[in-house]
Amino acid sequence: MGRRHYGLIYNLVMNKLFLAVVVIGALSLFPGTAEAAVMGPSMQKLTWHFYKVYNTCENAENFVRHQVEILYKNDTTIAPKLLRLLYSDCFVTGCDASVLLEGPNSERMALANRGLGAFVIIDKIKTVLEQRCPGVVSCADILNLATRDAVHLAGAPSYPVFTGRRDGFTSDKQTVDLPSPSISWDASMAYFKSRGLNVLDMATLLGSHSMGRTHCSHIVDRLYNFNNTGKPSPTMDKSFLSEMAKQCPPRTKKGQTDPLVYLNPDTGSSHSFSSSYYTRVLSNKSVLEVDQQLLYNDDTKQISEEFSAGFEDFRKSFALSMSRMGSINVLTKNEGEIRRDCRRRN
Repeated sequence: MGRRHYGLIYNLVMNKLFLAVVVIGALSLFPGTAEAAVMGPSMQKLTWHFYKVYNTCENAENFVRHQVEILYKNDTTIAPKLLRLLYSDCFVTGCDASVLLEGPNSERMALANRGLGAFVIIDKIKTVLEQRCPGVVSCADILNLATRDAVHLAGAPSYPVFTGRRDGFTSDKQTVDLPSPSISWDASMAYFKSRGLNVLDMATLLGSHSMGRTHCSHIVDRLYNFNNTGKPSPTMDKSFLSEMAKQCPPRTKKGQTDPLVYLNPDTGSSHSFSSSYYTRVLSNKSVLEVDQQLLYNDDTKQISEEFSAGFEDFRKSFALSMSRMGSINVLTKNEGEIRRDCRRRN
């Protein structure tokens, strides 16, 4: 039996892919002048192969890719770690590497950023690039390129990363407004729209939860006190509820440990990119409430059904949504700076 195509998701994905083909085709024909004018919130400010086009560090992307390949061989968890780090950067003040700055009141100190990793990965790559092309490649571009290369090794598509970002000057934990993983569909959609993203971007980017882990404290409300009812979520699959309750006991004591659980129990331990996340959404077996909410809206339910049935459709949409996310409120030209050390301003 052939795969089903739902009109909404098929048309949205095909429209996004058409735009990508037009843009990338133009860039290949006119690499010195063409810029990405249609793909994302601030994509028109970025350039395809920026460092090669402007002859400032021709092999910058190759240097990043090589380092990621070396690091990934030793630790496959870098893929979900970099994904989360990029999300935590772009969705706050924009893709300006502000999350990488150190300081007692910096973004990385915000409660919502507890457990962020991959900082040392960016540091290692930056060290290599500073040796090859001093003061040229921004930390913001390194973060975007390294994430693309790491998730590709984990099974995602190698999507286009337009470059030319510069690094921000400030990092303030008070600006971190990353949403709770228990928010409603409407609140989640409003948050994505505030960043210039649409319903397909939201459903696609939440699919990043096919990898990575979360703390039990983010899901105990679903297990024991859903919407302050004193009861578990009524829609959660009963066998899965029992399984998660064993891993995440009620939080009744001060100082109680807060275990980590896989966001996607099917493939979590392999740290691989897969569409089984959407199968779990459709089966009421999502770990986070924000993920399960995809089932309770007609549009995102259709998207989940399509991605569950067709992995390639998910991969294609992921490629475009990641490019769009990577263009949120970017700094270019004379804005910001090119940090020599990603952890501190020049």
